[in-house]
Amino acid sequence: MNNRDPAGRAPDRPGFRRAAEYGVSWFDLAVAVGVMMIVLVLLIWVTVRVIRPAPPGTLTISAGPEHSRFWIAAQQYRAILARNGVTLDVLTSSGTLDNLTRLADPASHVDLGFVQSGLTQVSNVLAPDTAHAGLMSLGTVSNWPIFVFYRGPELTRLSQFAGKRLAIGREGSGTRQIVLAMLRENGVRSNDDARMLPLEGEEAVNALLAGTVDVAFLRADSARPALMQTMIGTADIHLFDFRQAKAYTRIFPFLSTFDVPMGAFNLADNLPPENTVTIETTVELVARDTLHPALSDLLIEAAGEVHGGASLLQQAGEYPAPVAHDFPLSPDAERYYKSGKSFVYRTMPFWLASLADRLIVLVVPIVVILIPALHYVPPLYAWRVKSRFYRRYGELMALERSVFDDPSDPNHVRFMTKLDDIERDLNRLRMPLAYTDTFYALREHISYVRSQVEALRRASDV
Repeated sequence: MNNRDPAGRAPDRPGFRRAAEYGVSWFDLAVAVGVMMIVLVLLIWVTVRVIRPAPPGTLTISAGPEHSRFWIAAQQYRAILARNGVTLDVLTSSGTLDNLTRLADPASHVDLGFVQSGLTQVSNVLAPDTAHAGLMSLGTVSNWPIFVFYRGPELTRLSQFAGKRLAIGREGSGTRQIVLAMLRENGVRSNDDARMLPLEGEEAVNALLAGTVDVAFLRADSARPALMQTMIGTADIHLFDFRQAKAYTRIFPFLSTFDVPMGAFNLADNLPPENTVTIETTVELVARDTLHPALSDLLIEAAGEVHGGASLLQQAGEYPAPVAHDFPLSPDAERYYKSGKSFVYRTMPFWLASLADRLIVLVVPIVVILIPALHYVPPLYAWRVKSRFYRRYGELMALERSVFDDPSDPNHVRFMTKLDDIERDLNRLRMPLAYTDTFYALREHISYVRSQVEALRRASDV
């Protein structure tokens, strides 16, 4: 059933009565407010998509050889991130040098990896002018001692390893690169490849026990007490004591000394039988600088859960630590180490906190831009309403000029018809009460022009 009466008046409902009473132009108001809403929607879209995008649901980490210490750590990371709805894909690698190579190549689509400190200085993975290649550190997650075992009489300098068969680790291993750098500094060159063997871990230990190699450089994840006891307890095999350890830390700033206390591997048998000094590097969790801040916090929190316990090599709570060597510490990591997680992430589940964090960011542009923009709604509304008067004033002025330019009698009918059209359109307008004066002023001006046309018509009849 039609709700309008034959005269075209609005239905007798309270809302329509008020609109009719005040003459609100809903269309013009909708246009004025709509412009502001479009600006707001665009602002929100830019803020959400560009300023604070949603964290991705999947990350890829380059870990290490299967069943190695950091491959196992990556599996633990994956379980922790899964609790928060993030999928972590774990890639095996030859070692930390291989991890760095992948991180340096954007086409590899690797987001983070474990990297030994000093690799950018002893390898050619990154050119000197690459400015960190868009990588950043989330902090140091572990120390990485290097244990050197050798056969024969006591040796005190690495230079004495010249001409011997050395197990220095597989290709792609960060430890291999650091060992090669130390050997070069001692004049031991790798030009005789038959004496630089790509053996590591238990394979290197078995080769040393069998007498097929003379020296084995073992990384930290090989330092299992049972393995160390076997090595130290074997006649004619010695744990190398770095008596020049301080010199190494000066020549290679990424190295530090590591003390192996007497009896650390076996108190009953007092193995090792005396305090021994070796050297160590550290391992950092390195990520691309595009890593989402929320995921940065989540990864550092996972690192604390995985690497924070006490062991033979470290004290409880020692790692992760805000220490970076080859790559700058990310601003998000620096903020986390200083202040911890934000209140939102401490009190809400990860994805809910992520959404809330992004919504909070919207408050600033809304307050800064939307509220001042609301002051422009009344002027825009006024311009929309007045523009209708301006259009008819323009028609009226053009008609008036035509009247005086060509006042001949045949034009009188056309002039009067045009005036009737202008007045008819004016009477159909719904005007707010605030513009009543403009409305009646235009009607007076129409009457004035009409009187001018009538005067000209009478004059032409005389």
